[in-house]
Amino acid sequence: MRTTLQKVGTKSAKRKLKTRRRKEQRFATDINHQLSKTIVAQAQRTDRGIAIEDLSGIRDRVRLAKKQRAQVHSWAYAQLRNFVTYKAEMAGVTVQVINPRNTSRTCSRCGFCDVRNRRSQAVFVCRECGWAGHADHNAALNIAALGHEKYWAAQSTVPIAATALASS
Repeated sequence: MRTTLQKVGTKSAKRKLKTRRRKEQRFATDINHQLSKTIVAQAQRTDRGIAIEDLSGIRDRVRLAKKQRAQVHSWAYAQLRNFVTYKAEMAGVTVQVINPRNTSRTCSRCGFCDVRNRRSQAVFVCRECGWAGHADHNAALNIAALGHEKYWAAQSTVPIAATALASS
C-alpha cells in the first residue's frame, strides 16, 4: 500500500503517507515505553542491574533480506535505550552498556571464543567444551556476565593507586 502511494506522488497521497508515518512513530514510542517500564520494574523487583547491548551503528552492520529491512531499520533502538536509562535512573537501578563484540562467538560456559562456535544464525556449539544452545541466548548470557563484571568493577572500594607526578 505504501509503495503505491509513493508512486502516485499526489498531495493527498503524501498527506496520507505522513499520517501513517506519524502513527507508526507513536506506536513504536508507546511500545518502547511499555518495554522499558517492564524491564526496569523486573530489575527493581529482583535487585539487579540492567545490561544493554550497545546497538549504535546496527543499521550499518546488519545485512538483511529486503523484506526484513523495513522492520529492523524502522525500530527506534536509541529511543528504547534512552527510555530504559532514564526510568532506571529514576528507580535507582544501574544500567551498563556492553560492547557486543564477540558475545555471539564466545561460549558462556567456558569462555572459549571462536568464529566456528556459531554454526548458524540460531545454533551455537562450543568447539572447546561441547556445550550447545541457542546462539542468541548464549550471547545474552555473555552480555549479562559482562554487565555483572562492569557493575562490580564500578562498586569496588579498592583505592586507586596514586600516580607519581612527573618532575619538571
